[in-house]
Amino acid sequence: MHVLETELEQRWQRMFTDLASGDDVPPGQRLRTEGMMEAAALLGIATPAALVESMDRCYRAAFGRGIGDEFGADWQEFFPFPQIPAMARRAPVYPSTRD
Repeated sequence: MHVLETELEQRWQRMFTDLASGDDVPPGQRLRTEGMMEAAALLGIATPAALVESMDRCYRAAFGRGIGDEFGADWQEFFPFPQIPAMARRAPVYPSTRD
C-alpha cells in the first residue's frame, strides 16, 4: 500500500471515529483529506472507486454501517468524488419563544 493510501485511511479513521463519538471535524481537516484523495487519483496511486471503497470500510468500522446505509445508495450524487460525507449530528434546537 502506498504511503498516501495509508495516510488517507488514518485520516478517515480519525474523522469517522470523532464523528461517531459526537465530536465535530474541522472543515480544514476534511478539505485537506479530500485534496489528498484527488491527488491519489490524479497520480494513479488508486482509483476513485478504490478510495471510496476504503473510505466506506473506515466509515463502517466507526459507525457500524456503510455510507450508503446512512445517506442512501445514491449518496455519491450529493457527495461526488472526492467529497467526504463527514458532518456532525445536528444539534437539538428548541424554540426560544412561544411562536
